[in-house]
Amino acid sequence: MDKYIKGVNLGNWLVLEKWMSPALFEGTTADDEYYLPRQLEKEEYEARIRIHRSEYITERDFVYIKSVGLNAVRIPVPYFIFGDCPPFIGCIEELDKAFAWAEKYGLLILIDLHTVPGSQNGFDNGGISGVCKWSQEPESIEFSITVLERLAERYSGHPALWGIQILNEPITEKMWKVMDVPDRYKPADEEMAKGSAPNTLAFIKDFYTQAYRRIRRFLQEEKVIVIHDAFEIKEWKDFMREEEFKNVVLDTHLYLMLAEMDGCEQTAEGYEKYIEENFAADIEEMSEYFPVICGEWSLFNSAGCGMDTRGGHNPLGVKVGRKESLSAEDKKELYAKVAMAHLNAFAKGSGYFYWNYKLLLDTANDTEWIGWDAWDYGRCAAHEWIKT
Repeated sequence: MDKYIKGVNLGNWLVLEKWMSPALFEGTTADDEYYLPRQLEKEEYEARIRIHRSEYITERDFVYIKSVGLNAVRIPVPYFIFGDCPPFIGCIEELDKAFAWAEKYGLLILIDLHTVPGSQNGFDNGGISGVCKWSQEPESIEFSITVLERLAERYSGHPALWGIQILNEPITEKMWKVMDVPDRYKPADEEMAKGSAPNTLAFIKDFYTQAYRRIRRFLQEEKVIVIHDAFEIKEWKDFMREEEFKNVVLDTHLYLMLAEMDGCEQTAEGYEKYIEENFAADIEEMSEYFPVICGEWSLFNSAGCGMDTRGGHNPLGVKVGRKESLSAEDKKELYAKVAMAHLNAFAKGSGYFYWNYKLLLDTANDTEWIGWDAWDYGRCAAHEWIKT
């Protein structure tokens, strides 16, 4: 890898997350993308999705991203991107537009397969909350690889393509327990969720190997293939060491909410210490085996919210009107320290992508969302909490 990546995620554009744009889900009880089209009339669903996609990310956003000194975007895409999984609407045309914008403004794109049928983690951002059965379904596994093959074939020769990420955040038993998935992500259909379980590390490694070999048939060697560490970064030291595996990048997601769940002190100094002793140390150690990027991170933390968020539990459905506990200057100091600690850690590796570029929350009028603006890169840059 000859280019240090400084990027941002375009989350909630082609893969929806309710907390980032609650208005899209108004009039329904759906908590995830699976149930939204099942609770709306077909015409209403399609109108909402098409308007959202056309307005949420536009050419102007690519101009802005370039202007603040970033050089790449990570674009989460769903398994139904090609429009062959009704009732969902495909979004390959939007991705085509993104590639044209990226080429025009000198940005690179990492395509990230963010969801798969049956879900790889049970998270709401995995497409369906509380369900994790993908790795038990051979047809779903095969379908996922064919999506990756089609993406590789379509964009392999495009100058804006940096690479393809095989799969976002497949979960193992370790993180399944840490996140307490069955309790945190309640399934809408208990019957559908029966049998849900984490993936084994052995399965994930085998899937990555199969996917790599099939993607490489279409993908030029200079384009990277990214694998996520499944939240177990030290488990990949002996993986893909053979000569056939070229230009493989290891992705790790480093969130302070996970650090807090690990007992990190909720102060600027506590965060700085944890980042240096854990995030930076892990990146440095694993960079001996792979180029390492942090594909997702954020300034979000409980200190900035003025309350313990219990690992980032969002306040949807629970109105807890509050007031800012920190002055603007105190908040700027907190976030600037946290940002610098992160950037110093990433400098030991090969780059990063912030999560997320934007979100549609009104943190001035909806006071239960105080502190959640730290997820929005544009707001962070405007407040000078972060500088590239």
